[in-house]
This record gives sequence, C-alpha cells and structure tokens, in this order.
Amino acid sequence: MAIINLTATDGTPISYDDKKPAGSGGVKDVFFSPDPSYVVAVVRKRPAKSGIERLETIVNKYYKNIIEGEYGEYWQKVFNWPTKMVDDQGILALVTPTWEKDFFFTTGSVKNDMLGIKGKEKNGKWFASANHQQKHLDLSERGEWNSYFACCIKIARAVRRMHAAGLAHSDLSCNNVLIDPVGRNACVIDIDGLVVPQKFHPEVSGTPDFIAPEVMATLNLKIGDPNKKLPRKETDLHALPVLIYMYLLYRHPLRGKKHHSDDPQEDESLMMGSQALFVEHPEDGSNRINTADLKPSYLPYADTGKLPYSILGPYLKGLFDKVFVEGLHEPRKRPGANQWETALVKTVDLLQPCENKSCAHKWFVFDNSTKPICPFCNTPYPHPLPVLTFYDSRGSQGKYMPANHRLMVYNQQYLYPWHTNRMIIPNEKLTEAQRKPVGYFMLHQGKWVLVNQTLPTLQDADTKEKVPINKFIELTDNRKILFEEGGRLALVQISNT
Repeated sequence: MAIINLTATDGTPISYDDKKPAGSGGVKDVFFSPDPSYVVAVVRKRPAKSGIERLETIVNKYYKNIIEGEYGEYWQKVFNWPTKMVDDQGILALVTPTWEKDFFFTTGSVKNDMLGIKGKEKNGKWFASANHQQKHLDLSERGEWNSYFACCIKIARAVRRMHAAGLAHSDLSCNNVLIDPVGRNACVIDIDGLVVPQKFHPEVSGTPDFIAPEVMATLNLKIGDPNKKLPRKETDLHALPVLIYMYLLYRHPLRGKKHHSDDPQEDESLMMGSQALFVEHPEDGSNRINTADLKPSYLPYADTGKLPYSILGPYLKGLFDKVFVEGLHEPRKRPGANQWETALVKTVDLLQPCENKSCAHKWFVFDNSTKPICPFCNTPYPHPLPVLTFYDSRGSQGKYMPANHRLMVYNQQYLYPWHTNRMIIPNEKLTEAQRKPVGYFMLHQGKWVLVNQTLPTLQDADTKEKVPINKFIELTDNRKILFEEGGRLALVQISNT
C-alpha cells in the first residue's frame, strides 16, 4: 500500500491509495481513498490554464449552484459531482464521493463471476447490449424492464439540469453513466469535462457509438477549422436518445448492415458520421440489422421486425423519429432533454404487467391501439382492461381539452397527484406529500374499481355523485371521473372486451 497525502485547494487533507485503482479514463486515473469514502481522479497530463480554470469552476460555482442549490439533495444522487480540486506536489486531481453501494455489482457475471465484475461499478455498457445482458450478467443484476424506464428518466433529468445551467456534458455515454436497474437508479459521472459555450471548450470528442454524426464527420479537421463541429448541447441531445434506445431495446440505433468502405476505420467513420442512417428508418431499410450472422445472445432484440421501436409506445416512437430521422443530420431538430423526460414519464403510465410469470421482462407498453400482448413472450392479456384518458379544464366552465396522457390500469396500480392535477409535474420538485398516491386501482369482486385515498371532491362527472375518502368508484366504459372541481377529468374506456 502506498498512501499519497495531499492538500485540496480549500485546505482539506486528501489521501488516496495508488495501489487501489477505481478505474481509468482517457485523461485520468481514479483511485480510492483509504476509507474509501471518496475517490481521487488524477489527471495524467496537466492541462492549459483554461483547463485548470474549468475544473475550479466545476467544483466551486457549479457545485454550489446545482448540488448545494435548490433541490440539491436530488441532484446529488443523479450526479457524481466533484467536491474538491487538488493542485499539490505536481498532482492535479478532482475529488468525488465514492459511488453509492447500489452502483457496484453484488453478484457479477454468470458462471461464478467468470468476468470478475463482482464489486466493480455498474458501467452502463453491461445493460445496454443484449449480448452483455443475456450472456454475461447474472439474472439478479438485470432488473425488470420497467426499471430501465426509471433509470432513463433520471438520466434525462440530469441532462436537462446541465443544459438549464448552460452546460453540456460533451461525453455522455454508457461509460459515463452508472445504472442500477434493480434499484431503479442512475448516476452521471465524469463531470470534469463539462462544456461552457464561448468559455470552456470540449477536451474530448466523445465516446464511439455516442458521438453525434456532425462531430464524427469532422473529427479529422484541425481545431480552429470553421467547419469542425465540437461537442455541445446538441450533441448531448444525440447521445441521450442513443442511451435511452439502447437501455430499452438493447441494440444500437445506427449499427446496421449497410457497408460504406472496405477500410474498417473509414467504414466506421461513415456509418456513425456523414452516412449515418437509423436502423429502423421508416422509408429507407438499407441499414436494417442483419440478424443472420448474429449469435443467439443478440436475439431477439437485434431483430427490428420482431421488436420494433414502436413497442415503446407513441410518445417515445415520436421522439425517436424526430432525433434519428429528422434530426440525425440536423442538430437543431433534436428534441430537448425535457421532452425525453416527459415522454418517458408518460410511457411509464402505459406499462402493463405481463401475465406470463416466467417472462424475462415482466412488463410491456400498451397504448390501447391494439390487442394487449407482450411483445417479448407473445403472451396475450386475457381480461377486460380499463384505460383512463385524461382531459384538462380550459377556458369556460365545463370545457375540457385532451391532455395527451393515458393511464393503464392493473391490480394495485396507483393514482398520483400528477395524474389528477395538470399543475403538478413529476420531477425533482415534488414535495413529500405529492409523492404519495391519492388512490389505487383493484379488481374487486370481478369489477375494476378506483379506491379514493385522499381526494376530497372525487366524483362521477355526469351524475355528480361524490366518492368519499376510503370508498370506491367502479370503472365502467365511458364513465367520466372528475378528480376536483374545475380540474382534471378522466374518461374510462374498457379495452380488450
């Protein structure tokens, strides 16, 4: 053991064990502290003055604004934000808290952890590939499909918060996001490369598979060339949906069968750059994934015919069309992080538990447009299925407009404040009271009902009959439920009858 003792720029004593590496990246090596309550990321090559100023700004100004600012308790969990900077004895380093224990593998890989990942951090790459998941990860580490939506929501929120602060991550990728599907958590790491337009320029171009096409196409141009495209907010808005697509479908949106060059490096550059084409492009099928040459561990997820992106429901499909069809080569058309967050939240409300107890995914998205059937195991849902379509009161009394939001009902499904009140948004700003359900659904004596837990004015909108707290209202076809006077209304539709 070789303990290195240093002093942070704020005077705090810092130590790390150079025999206990926690990992390494393109520009730094990371070591555990002796505790190990924190890690020390040592920069290999000292940057220019502006690079040091960037690090100082990240650990001071932006740490105070984001982590110590409003809702900082929430952001502290979704960012592994550097807390201190070290510039001592010729060593330049950043200090960050050690990742939460849930972000370390407890079981590891199959066959007695043959890959040796037990105790290592849950790098996102293990969860974004069908081959990695099915061939290597122990079942206890994988989580259920609905938990990946929760992880993606937190990643989208993190990106939204960075962009709101005028920052861009510049290297958003599986390597720089830790996810814990079992605990439904995600954490963005490697914050030290944040980009501030016109002030702190990117030091890296990104990670392969996540580099935006316009950056990939100009990688060989020199810094300062007016045609060279560098990482910025819009490139984050390419990397974010790539992450979401991979976490939910376990395949890459641009890696298809299309061949561009016999030179592997040039072929890669074109595939991810100027000639990039969505593998599920609705009008151009030339880059579909060729499943014939793939190992069984990649299937059925690589088969876009069997598991198309439309299984993610209308909200996410619409955004994937915008980013991978309309905005693939036009950055300004890419949806913002807030749009991804909203679409993911709404899609969670379309999730339905699979009736097949042995289904590996346990959940599927049902949007009331087809017969409910799990696309992963092809098990149909056999019972009548209530769907609540929400409407918001607008303008004159009694006038309601579609909220473009539905809630699928299943036994013990909850109704939350953001379902009953359009002014409540499910994000980091929720109060403790707003996080608690206001009602729940259950199958009672063969009938679907909504049990009122806390809503004082819940009523049948047509008959005006009140539903007291702790009583229920039956979900019958075309019944209108008013959650509060002048507030949101739900139209009940019974599907699959």
